[in-house]
Amino acid sequence: MTTTPAKVQVHPFHHADTGTWSYVVADSSSRQAAIIDPVLDFDAKTGRITHVSAQALLDCAIEHGLRVRWLLETHAHADHLTAAQWLAAQLPDAMVAIGQGIREVQRTFAPVFELNPEAAAAAFDCLFTDDDEFSLGAIRASAIPVPGHTRDSLAYLIGDALFTGDSLFMPDAGTARCDFPGGDAAMLYRSIQRLYQLPDATRVFVCHDYGPGGRAVACETTIGAQKRGNIHVREGVSEAEFVALRETRDATLATPALIIPSLQVNLRAGALPSASGNGIRYLRIPLDQF
Repeated sequence: MTTTPAKVQVHPFHHADTGTWSYVVADSSSRQAAIIDPVLDFDAKTGRITHVSAQALLDCAIEHGLRVRWLLETHAHADHLTAAQWLAAQLPDAMVAIGQGIREVQRTFAPVFELNPEAAAAAFDCLFTDDDEFSLGAIRASAIPVPGHTRDSLAYLIGDALFTGDSLFMPDAGTARCDFPGGDAAMLYRSIQRLYQLPDATRVFVCHDYGPGGRAVACETTIGAQKRGNIHVREGVSEAEFVALRETRDATLATPALIIPSLQVNLRAGALPSASGNGIRYLRIPLDQF
């Protein structure tokens, strides 16, 4: 007999400047919770950092009486800075987690940013291996590797809800680019086919939405809706067709505006650079590398 997955509470938060969705996910009985893909507010023009978006996540947890146990990253994002470390400082019981593929991503960018990969990996409290299980109270959860967009990409299945990171967008928006170092369109296709094995009723929550066609931004769909209507990888689309479509589209895409500051921070789990002798922290811009 198949057991119906437990329904979790999902509180979505949209970061308009980067098109990112962050989530507070909770077990209503135990009130244990996770925060997924929190955003640090960063003004690239002035270099100023604020915590308005992260504070909203924290306020949600406080308002609902939640105990945050996990700060979950779906991958090392290239389009926004993570607020994981700032939240960890406010939430001493929470662990910052990402997939073990982060080690490969850190090694890739280590020469560019003069990064110590071992020290960077140690900034995370937990590196999930393939299909590692964890829990929110009585609700079972698992970390599903979905490489393709990046090598470290994970989806999180928490009860009846799947958080896809950048592997799947809303059906009318398709899928994420695969042209970053370590990206692979064929690998992403196979990762998505694995997600499509989940029950059609599984709720799907995406990491980004930009309101294609002028529609209102959205964050929730289902596996069934993705299989029937995803414009890039619905039922009947072959791997070769998807790879051709994805690679053609990727060739037209600009480099993300925040990739340089984002990677410097996100590869270290959100840790900001140490202050220089004058007390000022600096991000670095490597020339002719991107």
